[in-house]
Amino acid sequence: GYIQACRGLMISAVCLGFFGAVFGLVGMKCTKIGGSDQTKAKIACLAGLIFILSGLCSMTSCSLYANRITSEFFDPSFVAQKYELGAALFIGWAGASLCIIGGSIFCFSIAENSHSPRRGYAYNGATSVMSSRTKVHNSVPDKSPPKHFDKNAYV
Repeated sequence: GYIQACRGLMISAVCLGFFGAVFGLVGMKCTKIGGSDQTKAKIACLAGLIFILSGLCSMTSCSLYANRITSEFFDPSFVAQKYELGAALFIGWAGASLCIIGGSIFCFSIAENSHSPRRGYAYNGATSVMSSRTKVHNSVPDKSPPKHFDKNAYV
């Protein structure tokens, strides 16, 4: 019975992780779908909650299985084959921890967007080395083109 519960939890964790990835993709600022930045932040927060739920399902499944293994291992009256904790459980715990951490980071994306709006900066144009030197040394701007062009004038 507990193996079926672990399977069900792992399958639900994988499905939730897939839907979390889809919502996370829609909620990112770099995608064109999803609406305004405020709507995208809410979708990203929903993706974070789904990732946290996926991580909790996976963590519960791994912990339930590990509890069963350790209880059978230390039971002196248990005569069947005894198992030990393997690499798959540790990878499952690490993956579940990463899902929970990643989901919490997604949830914090809505807090960043609501406190302070993004500032827009105007582009003033790049100044070359020659133009910055002529501005400092000459008080009267020179309209004639520079006389000599070397490689430093273009960098």
